[in-house]
Amino acid sequence: MTLVKICGITEPDGLDAAVEAGADFVGFVFCPQSPRALTAEAAAELADALPAEVQKVGLFVDPTDDELTAVLTHLRLDLIQLHGHETPERVDAVRLEFGLPVIKAIGVATAADVAAAHAFDEHADWLLFDAKPPADAPRTGGLGQSFPWELMREWNGATPWMLAGGLTAETVAGAIKASGAGAVDVSSGVESAPGSKDPARIAAFIRAAKNAGTGCW
Repeated sequence: MTLVKICGITEPDGLDAAVEAGADFVGFVFCPQSPRALTAEAAAELADALPAEVQKVGLFVDPTDDELTAVLTHLRLDLIQLHGHETPERVDAVRLEFGLPVIKAIGVATAADVAAAHAFDEHADWLLFDAKPPADAPRTGGLGQSFPWELMREWNGATPWMLAGGLTAETVAGAIKASGAGAVDVSSGVESAPGSKDPARIAAFIRAAKNAGTGCW
């Protein structure tokens, strides 16, 4: 069955909907440019309501060690998501320094972008293939854009991966079928407005993803 990550949680209603519908991961964004950004204190308060089986992911963009420490002082994350221009060496350093598994986001527009992700094999614990943002984009993700999902059929790396970018309840089943994804990530596709999660859309997305799951990586 497909694993599902609901990213950019900011409010209790969205968190409750994700948990009740069976999300496997929930993501909290610590990137000031995002409409989904939270303080560490606010994220910790939300995370108190999470059952142990739902993994807590913190999303950062090119963070310093001090920025990671400032969040982890308040909130015990299960995974760190690096969504910037981090190198494999930086991924290694974060894993070693903080003792947590790392999800590394990879921007995709072409088959060459997928192939380039092999550089992160044996470095990241997960890869997250997302649509590559335009050069003038205000941030690196959460833009509601997609890429040709069938490009993922060329991926033969050893690292487990998630599919992201422009997914909604209406498109996720087709995206899973086209890509072969065993895990999916959504943020703007389950919102009524930027940063405001819609409980009904969350439930519909998770239901569609779980029913369409292929179980392959």
